Amino acid sequence: MTNTWKVTLPCTREEADSLSEDNLFISSTDSVPTVVTREADPESPDDWVIEIYCDANPDAAFLKEIAELSPSAKLSKTIPAVEELGNEDWVTMSQQGLEPLRAGRFYVHTSNSPPLDDKSVRNICIDAGQAFGTGHHETTMCCLESLDRLKRLGQQYDNIIDVGTGTGLLAFAARDLWPTAQIIASDIDPVAIEVSAQNAAVNNVAIGHSRRAIRLETSNGLDHPAIGQRAPYDLIIANILAGPLIALAPQIAAAAASNTVLVLAGLLKAQRLDVLHAYIRVGFRLRHSRVENEWPCLTLVKAREYGLAKTHRIIRSPLASDYFGEC
Repeated sequence: MTNTWKVTLPCTREEADSLSEDNLFISSTDSVPTVVTREADPESPDDWVIEIYCDANPDAAFLKEIAELSPSAKLSKTIPAVEELGNEDWVTMSQQGLEPLRAGRFYVHTSNSPPLDDKSVRNICIDAGQAFGTGHHETTMCCLESLDRLKRLGQQYDNIIDVGTGTGLLAFAARDLWPTAQIIASDIDPVAIEVSAQNAAVNNVAIGHSRRAIRLETSNGLDHPAIGQRAPYDLIIANILAGPLIALAPQIAAAAASNTVLVLAGLLKAQRLDVLHAYIRVGFRLRHSRVENEWPCLTLVKAREYGLAKTHRIIRSPLASDYFGEC
């Protein structure tokens, strides 16, 4: 096994999520580096780290290109840190610190941790990698718990979409909860779709265009023709950033029908009212809210009638961040 070098650079969560196959191309190296993004400190949810593993000692040109991945670090004049790892297995190292976790009926673990031997538990194996959504972040865990809650309430869904699927985890969870549903999972990043397909194989989840398979598509929002053809959906899941959530509100509303349930995450507590306001304006009503640390997960339902007057009354209500009833 050859020596491996690790390059570390601080970034924001938004910068970590924006990484794509295009801006990870490093022209100054003959090999393809592998990138891992992770939360640096649970107490500071916007502080993330980019870790790049490569099999050659990074030169100045390489480090210059890496520095461009984090505008916030560049602004603070923080330079990439370089560490020689020797002949250690960097894949194993990148998984260290990702402890298995339980979210509702789901047990999310990496390939370095064994699954639970419990028939009441659904084991899902997701390794850290370039796509966001390992289940080890509060947003994904909160979504898993919200989906599990809907199942416990007896909700049944036949047509589901996971927008911004990342690793595919939430789509896999939806398949387990509603095995007869038609499910499509999309992401703007083609790397995420590749990662989702790999994770599906690991977890024995069928991928393709058949009724029981999850269909994976690279799509900017809900623009893909296949997404429009399958609309309207009765369950929509979107675990992405607050800005894209707000921008996608009209598209998501257009893909929904009366009583469509919408599960939103990826926003901070300080962004909750802005996101909620965007969706109330297009006809959704808040039905349930849960928070993990600074990260809320909102469950909404598409109303039959809506208007700006109702929007303003609800958004100013002190109950806007609380529970509005079962759905």
